[in-house]
Amino acid sequence: MSDIFDLTIQVQPEHIDSLGHVNNVVYMHWMQDVASAHIEALGLGLKEYQQLKHAMVAVEHHVQYRKAAFLDDEIMLRTWLNDLNSLYSFRQYAFYREKDQSLLFTASTKWACIELATGRPKRMSPTFLQAYQPLANTENPYDFSLK
Repeated sequence: MSDIFDLTIQVQPEHIDSLGHVNNVVYMHWMQDVASAHIEALGLGLKEYQQLKHAMVAVEHHVQYRKAAFLDDEIMLRTWLNDLNSLYSFRQYAFYREKDQSLLFTASTKWACIELATGRPKRMSPTFLQAYQPLANTENPYDFSLK
C-alpha cells in the first residue's frame, strides 16, 4: 500500500509571475517534482524504468487553483495514488500553506504505462503493480495535521 508523500518547498523569485504570485505553470512543475520524488521513494525512479524498459507517462491532468502562493511561502506538496489498473495509475495532489492553513491547489493526473522503445501502451509489470498501490480509504489525505 502506498502512503501519502509530502515534499516541502519554499517559493523562490523565479516562481513569481508579473501579477506577483506563483505562475500557474510552476504548479505543473511542482506536480512533476513531487510525483518524481514519490516514485523514487517507492523504488521506481528513472533508473528502474530504464531497467524494466517501461515507464509511466502523464496522459491527463485536472487542476484547480484555489488560492495564490507568494514569494517565500513555505508550501507542502502532497501526493498519493488513489486508483490503479493494469494500464493506468491515478495520482492526486494537494498543495498546502501551513502558516494560514490554506489549501492552495488540488489536482489529479492519469498516468499510462508505456514501453520505452516504442512509446506504445503496455500492461504494468508486477513490479509496478506492487509499488503503485492506492492509498487506503481509511486515510484522509486532506488532513494536513498528518505529516
